[in-house]
Amino acid sequence: MHGYAIMNAIHGASAEALKLEQGSLYPALHRMEEAGWIEGEWVESEAGKRVRGYAVTKKGKKALEEAEDKWARVSLAVNRVLEGV
Repeated sequence: MHGYAIMNAIHGASAEALKLEQGSLYPALHRMEEAGWIEGEWVESEAGKRVRGYAVTKKGKKALEEAEDKWARVSLAVNRVLEGV
């Protein structure tokens, strides 16, 4: 998936609550690529334009699982605090 498609997918999956800007997304993609979490490759889009497509690597899937576990613990803790308010 290329950057613009990623932005649209996040926007749609979040019921339009999250909107990424290019200035935030592309630096994040570059950092993830440098970390080995994703691989980028120049491909031709459906519109015939040359775009950088990204795919998650095995290392990226492991990092995602770890981040999801951490998020679950943090959100559970926040919910517990809010229940006491």
